[in-house]
Amino acid sequence: MGRSRRTIPEELLLLALDPATGTTAQPQTLDLGLAGAQLVELSLAGRIVPDGDRIAVVVPRPTGDPTLDHALELLRRRGSPVRAAHWIGGPRLGLRQTYLAHLERCGMVTAVPGQVCGVLPTTRYQASDDCTNAAIKQRLDTAIRTGVPPDPRTAALAALAHAVGLGKHLYPGNEGRSSRSRLRDLIRYDPLGGMVAHAVMDVQNGLPAQQGRSAAPAGSRGPAGRPAPAGRGVASRVGAR
Repeated sequence: MGRSRRTIPEELLLLALDPATGTTAQPQTLDLGLAGAQLVELSLAGRIVPDGDRIAVVVPRPTGDPTLDHALELLRRRGSPVRAAHWIGGPRLGLRQTYLAHLERCGMVTAVPGQVCGVLPTTRYQASDDCTNAAIKQRLDTAIRTGVPPDPRTAALAALAHAVGLGKHLYPGNEGRSSRSRLRDLIRYDPLGGMVAHAVMDVQNGLPAQQGRSAAPAGSRGPAGRPAPAGRGVASRVGAR
């Protein structure tokens, strides 16, 4: 995979990076979102496909991105399709730090050493190019403002941003309420991203993986009244790529 395009996990982390503090918003849930974003990116690269609420490796060939290739190899070793929620909630914590180190190696962020209370060492991260971060958020802003269906990558990014709770970071306060609501609604424009985002929210809520969730009829409701994504549409759309 070339470096001409940022991956969805990279963009999700850059969205979460607070330029004022050098820390990431929603650190407790961001690992889950990054794991989900890896699934979406691997699917877009043609390496995996959804099979109901499970993920199956169809092309184990490396992408050239070390973080994605590590995830792909772990999925391949499973030997059989794995439920998205089981994968996202698995014992692979630390993805946030893994991706911060990855972005630093790629020159997208700069690590700034510091101290807490003048004693404890800490590291802040600053985006190397503020225009890059602004461009990422601008894609979400445009989709929210215009109501024009976004491209699949932007829709998946929006779904994952909502799933990990970045809405209140990107669109804070009462004035951002309508934007947060529209950000949530963008989930419907990418069935794959929606399925993964729902799996992220299920893991956060401590809900068991629901077999057949993705095959629910159109218009049925998932936990907390969320629309259940249609698995048939996901499989057919990804298979057509």
